[in-house]
Parts: sequence; structure tokens; C-alpha cells
Amino acid sequence: MSNGDDLKRQVADAALGLVEPGMKLGLGTGSTAAAFIAALGARVRQGLDVECVATSSATEAQAKAAGIPIATLNSAGELDLTVDGADEIDASLSLIKGGGGALLREKIVAMASQRFVVIADESKLVDGLGAFPLPIEVEPFGAQSTLRMIGMVGREAGCDGEVKLREGADGPFRTDGGHYIADCAFGAIPDAALLGDMLTMIPGVIEHGLFIDMADAALIAGAEGVRVLEPAAET
Repeated sequence: MSNGDDLKRQVADAALGLVEPGMKLGLGTGSTAAAFIAALGARVRQGLDVECVATSSATEAQAKAAGIPIATLNSAGELDLTVDGADEIDASLSLIKGGGGALLREKIVAMASQRFVVIADESKLVDGLGAFPLPIEVEPFGAQSTLRMIGMVGREAGCDGEVKLREGADGPFRTDGGHYIADCAFGAIPDAALLGDMLTMIPGVIEHGLFIDMADAALIAGAEGVRVLEPAAET
């Protein structure tokens, strides 16, 4: 097992400690979330009673294969806890997510939860967001026009870099909802909240991968074990 895999397993096991019998859980998408699903599946097979909502078809398939009961968000209603990974995490627990192409459903499920906990290894911690290209889910109709507007808005918010559609095996990558993903190599984002607000004003933008003021805690695995980070208190 590689060191990265070991860190994912450690943080997944730590997140499992937050799960109580009878909970309704949101399951994230990506390799670290997959480690949590594997750990959760082992507990379910031992008798843990939970109901889960998946954020992607890949997550749903893994969960069902592990014996985890899956419900729709419509039937489950408010969730107790969502556990998901992130591509970048800053000191305020603002996130960039969407590397796995499921950012819209991840954001919907996180917002439907009483508690949203991020799990990651320490390589995902950053002083400022933006080194990881920002994913933005866009409507296929007029996508190139939307990409141009994203670039314009980015520059107005102090960001500049290539904005391009993510490629899949047979053309543009498609999300589970049938949308495209634009990956934006903006570099350092001076004001993530401002950029997020501006992006939502573009009609062709379905959702962006900036998760601001959403995470209640982050479990971070490193050489010295797993530590818990919480948003800094406002003064």
C-alpha cells in the first residue's frame, strides 16, 4: 500500500468514528471518499444501520457493491452527515472541489446535511485557493460562449488563465447530469467568495467548484496521524 493510500485509509477510519447507528449519510465522490465508503461498507456488513445518498453514479455503484443501503435525496430528506474529499483546502476551510466531475451533486448533498466534513491528506492544504484548476459545471448549449464569459468574469475578479472544457473518452466530459466541466487554470484566487458570486451570474454556469463557508470540519491525515481542523472563529 502506498503512503497516499495509507493516509486515505487513516482519515477514512477517523471519519467513520463520526458515524452513529441510524444516521442518514451523504457519500462523496473521489479516491478519498472511496476509502471512506470501503470502511463504511465493512461496518455495514457487521450490522451498522445507516441510510446513504450518493453524489455520483460511481459512488452509488461502489456503495451498493459494498452492501450499503442507498436512497435518493428526495426520499431521505435532511441528512445527518456528509463525508467528502476536496482538491484544495485553505485555512478557513474554503474548498475547491470537482476534480472528479461531481461538484453539483456534491454541493447539493452537502447543503442538505446538518454537518459536512471534509477528509483529505495534508497535501490538499493550501495557503490560498487556485493552484488546482477550478472546475465549473456548465450547460452544453452555447458552452464556448459560456467559457468566454467565465474568462471575462475571472479577469474582473483578479484571476487570469486558460479556461477549457474537460475532455472525456469520446469528446467533452459529461457529468452524471449531462453537463460539461470547464477547468479554469486561474492560479491564485484573490477573493474566492467574490469570484463565486460573479460566476453564478453567468446563465450557462450550472455550479462552480468553490465551496465557501460550507465545511464544518476537515479531517487531515499526515505523518503524525489525523488532525481535526475547524473554521476560524470570526472576531
